[in-house]
Amino acid sequence: MTYRPIPVDEVIASLPLEEQERIEKRGNELLAKVKRRMTLAEIRKGRKVSQAAVAEVLGIGQMQISRLEKRKDPRLSTIERTIAAMGGQLTVIATFPGQEPMVLVSSQASANVSEPLAK
Repeated sequence: MTYRPIPVDEVIASLPLEEQERIEKRGNELLAKVKRRMTLAEIRKGRKVSQAAVAEVLGIGQMQISRLEKRKDPRLSTIERTIAAMGGQLTVIATFPGQEPMVLVSSQASANVSEPLAK
């Protein structure tokens, strides 16, 4: 006996209308999160963390955080450490035409941050 794959659209179409609407709503929510773009300053402010607090965790001055947030092309390792200082983890996703997105992993993840800030 051979099996044929069932397209996801067919599976969703077979569900009750209420369930289809819930799936569509959740899908749209996830897409909105992926499409959201924020600067380091916006991320920090959204987490209600001061520049001084981030600077203290990183062992640098507050002025350096201010400069970092205004920099047009900061180093990836600097962004990674700053995100880690706020309690997060930086994820870089590479996209190519005709291929699934790929997560780029760092060879050394935030080794210089000892105690991230709690929210």
